[in-house]
Amino acid sequence: MSELDPSALLDYRPAPGGLSGRVILLTGAADGIGRAVSLATAAAGATVILLDRDIKRLEKVYDAIESAGSPQPAIYPLNHEGATVKDYADLAENVLQSLGRLDGLVLNAGWAGTLTPLKYYEPELWARVMQANLNGPVMLTQAVLPMLEESGQGSIVVSTQNARKAFWGAFGIAKAGQDALIDILAREHSGDHGFIRVNGIDTGPVGTRFRALHYPGENAGLLPAPEQVVGPYLYFLGPEAGRITGENLSLEGLVEVPESAGEVTRH
Repeated sequence: MSELDPSALLDYRPAPGGLSGRVILLTGAADGIGRAVSLATAAAGATVILLDRDIKRLEKVYDAIESAGSPQPAIYPLNHEGATVKDYADLAENVLQSLGRLDGLVLNAGWAGTLTPLKYYEPELWARVMQANLNGPVMLTQAVLPMLEESGQGSIVVSTQNARKAFWGAFGIAKAGQDALIDILAREHSGDHGFIRVNGIDTGPVGTRFRALHYPGENAGLLPAPEQVVGPYLYFLGPEAGRITGENLSLEGLVEVPESAGEVTRH
């Protein structure tokens, strides 16, 4: 696949065992897109580290992976909002000691906080939302970069979103910062030594709990399910993506939803 075709990537699935031997850390793994990508990467043979603040839902994802006969995953409860530099350093050390490597990082966790005009935005909430969506993911990335450099096939995939819209406040600005993070990291790690693929995926509207929370009147049955958008994640996380880096794909409007689709299950 020499030129990226987002529509074709939606149907991409690695060969059986195509991610075997790879260790992949996924944030926001407890539900929605994070859950779907976790299940799919595990099914392709990867050992996945499930990171989220929702332990009960993490345990359900863990059980689903084990029930499917995929490699045993790991659970790492953590909340970006309150995590410190030491917390991320401890995480990286635990991964290295227990699994010996890290080949992929999916930055998928997101928390919007509130939708409100900027002139009314509370400074304390602003700081929490920026910490959860930008500062925390950057500190996590810093902590695991050495392992990704050593991988030889290291990959970072960011769940991006065009939230530069009225009332999205700190979340919209944090997501714009994630776009910049992709550009900067892709340039810094494009050389032969320590090469890391760094790419983003903007899925567009998907039937998740996050979406339903902020668009409560929307008919979720008209939205794609999280499982329909995992293809590009699997591609960027695997060796077939080669040296493709710095891309930020938009899938909006590309996913077909059957006319007979009912209410989408929100994990």
